[in-house]
Amino acid sequence: MAAPRRDHRGIVDAAELLAQVRFRRREPAEPLRPYLEHYWLIDWDLTRPYASHVVPHPSVNVVFQRFAGQEPFAEVAGIGLELFTQKLEGRGRVCGIQFRPGGFRPFVPGRPVSDWTGRRVRFPEVPLDADPHAVLGPDDEDARVAALDAFLLGLAPRPDPQADLAMTLVDRIRADRTIRRVGDFARAEGMSVRVLQRLFAGYVGVGPKWVVLRYRIHEALERAETDRDVDWATLAADLGYADQAHLVRDFTATVGVPPTAYAQGAV
Repeated sequence: MAAPRRDHRGIVDAAELLAQVRFRRREPAEPLRPYLEHYWLIDWDLTRPYASHVVPHPSVNVVFQRFAGQEPFAEVAGIGLELFTQKLEGRGRVCGIQFRPGGFRPFVPGRPVSDWTGRRVRFPEVPLDADPHAVLGPDDEDARVAALDAFLLGLAPRPDPQADLAMTLVDRIRADRTIRRVGDFARAEGMSVRVLQRLFAGYVGVGPKWVVLRYRIHEALERAETDRDVDWATLAADLGYADQAHLVRDFTATVGVPPTAYAQGAV
């Protein structure tokens, strides 16, 4: 069994989430890894309700869910543009598939990924076929991962050079803090801003500027989680903001509280 991944970037108050639920990340089968970030598995058995909060990644997710008192269901969750909140209570289970930004399109090639942005659409309203019971039913974690592998391999994703390009470009944005302006980035990649924006709309689901800003907020959130004495002015400069005020504005709009308050535990 592959070791669980421990990067909790994007989760608001990750320590509290991990105290409330069993949260794991698992690797998919080898042929699927070019398209996927990971699988994510959550199980809970709570005596009182708990609300989880996530600053979404620029990724499409396919999510199989079973909540107390409800029939299991599956849905495509497009890129969330706002803070995502999920109330958990009783017993439940979720098995999710997080695609790499740009990696979902080969599985549903007939539609631009921007069609899913900001939306959560249940099966069978989407052109995917899976039995939620087959994924969520097994108590054995390896069996659930095998069911997710079987589901995706059965879709036979089609090779797409444009998807490969989109994934590569997003990886560069995620890794390189010096990428700050879309025009400069487009020129460095040998394309026009319009071509870059069209590629991102079709294969990522949001524009390149949105991706830049979202990864910078993830970085700020991670720093606030791990360092209670962050120098916010220095971090703002490191992340490419014109000044600290712009970082505070974006962080507050996304997370709901200013970064200094968040770092002090006011979430």
